Amino acid sequence: MSISILIGYYVMSSVILGILGFIASWIDRKLTARIQFRVGPPWYQNFVDFIKLTAKEVYIPENGNKFIFVIAPVLSLIGVTLCGTILFLVLNKNFGFQGDLILFVYLLTLPSLAIILGGSSSGNILASVGVSRELKLLLGYELPFICAIIIPAVKSGSTTSLVEILKYQQTNSLTIFSISGIIGFIISIFALVGKLGFVPFDLAEAEGEISSGAFIEYSGILLGLFKLSKSILLIVGPLFVIILYLGGISFCSIGKVINGILKYLLILVLIILIKNTNPRLRIDQAMRFYWFWLTAFGILAIGLAFMGV
Repeated sequence: MSISILIGYYVMSSVILGILGFIASWIDRKLTARIQFRVGPPWYQNFVDFIKLTAKEVYIPENGNKFIFVIAPVLSLIGVTLCGTILFLVLNKNFGFQGDLILFVYLLTLPSLAIILGGSSSGNILASVGVSRELKLLLGYELPFICAIIIPAVKSGSTTSLVEILKYQQTNSLTIFSISGIIGFIISIFALVGKLGFVPFDLAEAEGEISSGAFIEYSGILLGLFKLSKSILLIVGPLFVIILYLGGISFCSIGKVINGILKYLLILVLIILIKNTNPRLRIDQAMRFYWFWLTAFGILAIGLAFMGV
């Protein structure tokens, strides 16, 4: 592909991801409301909220680092949209290269790094607490998440190509149809909840404790970009898990598209149920859960994957 085609594909993918992300966030809010015996917002509420934020004034902390404060939400958005573009290329065109899995993992850390950079540049004490928690969470969930990525890579012939992982499942059985695959799938869901900053791992934001933490000084379009990034991550994260464990999504027929949508909704509902059935953990509890339990099971699953189980 030429550079101009890739740029055009990136722009188109970003628009689609934004629309789908807001719809996914609405499903999250609507289902959460139903679980709590509330009505919930209309389907267009997230679009309206984003438009309202773009019209509001942007306040930049006087004592903060203005450049980093402004560039952080842009960096977050670029990271998740690039991840989404890679996944669309893999699913639609079977276009990839050796090592794109590693590139994807690096890009997927950009939203968390942007929160850390943005919060630390604001000069706010409560933001610094949120940054500290976000940094610890990043160190916590990233290790089991990498274990969950290694499992399908090993079962697909020790490859670092998303396309090869996808093709292996299309010609053989799905990764989840194995003991190591089931363990890895569960680990990836919990790691994804941490990446999204949902309960019980919403420590960095914790509105009731530290007044939105790292986001406390953000307003206007800058806050809107962070919220948009989080909504897109709610699309990108499950799609990544679907490629690794559920054989991806095929667009060859309506039936296969519906099957792919059902796969996505399954993961989305699991994330929402975890979010609404657990209390917020302390940072030491979250680290213990990720590093002790999930990492231990992840290492066990990697061993099983090498044995073909």
